[in-house]
Amino acid sequence: MKTIRNIIITCCVFMGLTGCDKGFEEMNINPYAINDLDASFIFANSQQALSFGSWEGEATIAQYFQNAYDQGATSGFQFNENNNNFNQIRWGNYGGPIKNLVQGLHNIEGDPTRNNLRSMMRIWKALIFMNLVDTHGDVPYSEAGRAYLDQIFTPKYDDDAAIYESLYTEIREASLALNPSGDVVTADLIYDGNITKWQRMANSLLVRLGMRYSKLNPTRAASIVSEAFNAGVMQTNADDCVLFYNALYTNGMNGISGNNPRFYYMEKPLIDQLKLKNDPRSKYITGKYPDPNNVLNTPPDVTLANQQGFPVGYNNVTAAALPGAPVPHTKGGGVDYSQPNYFAMFALLAPRFFITNSQTKLLLAEAAFRGWIPGGNAQALYEEGIRASMGQYTLYPGGYGAISVADQDAYIADPNVAYNATDALRLINTEYWVSNVNNPLEGWSNFRRSGWPALSPNLYNNNLNGGFVRRVPYPTQESGSNPDSYFAARAAMGITEDNSNDMTVRVFWDNP
Repeated sequence: MKTIRNIIITCCVFMGLTGCDKGFEEMNINPYAINDLDASFIFANSQQALSFGSWEGEATIAQYFQNAYDQGATSGFQFNENNNNFNQIRWGNYGGPIKNLVQGLHNIEGDPTRNNLRSMMRIWKALIFMNLVDTHGDVPYSEAGRAYLDQIFTPKYDDDAAIYESLYTEIREASLALNPSGDVVTADLIYDGNITKWQRMANSLLVRLGMRYSKLNPTRAASIVSEAFNAGVMQTNADDCVLFYNALYTNGMNGISGNNPRFYYMEKPLIDQLKLKNDPRSKYITGKYPDPNNVLNTPPDVTLANQQGFPVGYNNVTAAALPGAPVPHTKGGGVDYSQPNYFAMFALLAPRFFITNSQTKLLLAEAAFRGWIPGGNAQALYEEGIRASMGQYTLYPGGYGAISVADQDAYIADPNVAYNATDALRLINTEYWVSNVNNPLEGWSNFRRSGWPALSPNLYNNNLNGGFVRRVPYPTQESGSNPDSYFAARAAMGITEDNSNDMTVRVFWDNP
């Protein structure tokens, strides 16, 4: 199985090098490209290409992490700037896998011997579109990826709420169509074709989708979540949707260790949260290096008491004047604040988590608290979600070992963590925020949905009128390559001509 997996990963790397594109409006129709490639390899490529956000994007907005240096090309969400360098990366990361999946699904349409593969591809495609909607709002959906098949080079943007309704149907139908007695999908990089785990993952994804409606339409949220829960969600961390890496293919999301690492620091709200609760996950996440620009030679100091988060709304110069700033402020070509742990969570061989048992348990804890799961025990689910999050850390490199049951018990008993019904929503969703440091897109999405934790806005300037980034703008290339659809989508989203609200307009489920 390992040999087959390595062959698949090698093919995926080749596909990534030869089949990349810039957006939804273009389609590579090279006869030597992917059009006739077996759908299983297309599927595997779409799995390894899926993004969970970026360290300079969603992780910065959710105040996990930031680039402290305002140097033009690096100016982005940490300085409340609309930087197209970051917008276009997301668009391309989503657009490529979508086109491949559309092509792959077309290639096996009507083939009863590929039913499980088709169902898995539908679920994965739905996950990608859910991420895309959560990031941008209205996006190409019904016509996306159909340039080669239908010569649609300028796809329309569909309404984000309508897309979500379609995604619910897609995930539900595809999950029900999975058959343990059907075709074996050996090219599956996540579950090696395990049907039960795919069904649990799909239902857990439906829990996430249903919870997005919690402020918009609680009745709809309750219906979807209870249906998914009854169908069977993730039970243990063995059900996690997680992608592993090896020497053949590394975690490109973590390539910042070799790209001016002196720029990158963990933000103060996260470090303060870890310290407040004496969180045993801290050592995997962050540390201090002797030289912030040379981070791969010596493992960091991970002592929690020594950590200091970079303040939100400041840069490497202005932070030096703050009370409590390190003295001297500069250190080895950088500044003296906590950085990512490049030997563990941010290592090139660190796994990438997409949908997890921890996320699912914590969302279900909120659903149980709201009465959406009859008989559900919110406290038990909350504590199970915390333990599941801590259990993920055994999968990281670095040699830090597992978080012991005794440390988990002590954490859960801490007065700042211990469950109480009066403060349940804050506790549950703050834990969800911490549990998604390794999935910043989901952490940012749930922060927008729930309003927790109670983060203070980034006031570096007044570009956001004192608020938060609520969506990532469309890349400016769309204004030239797909202008009619682009401007229609902007109008439908309520974006002003002067772009003054381009980052503060909300996706449909993000009710004030």
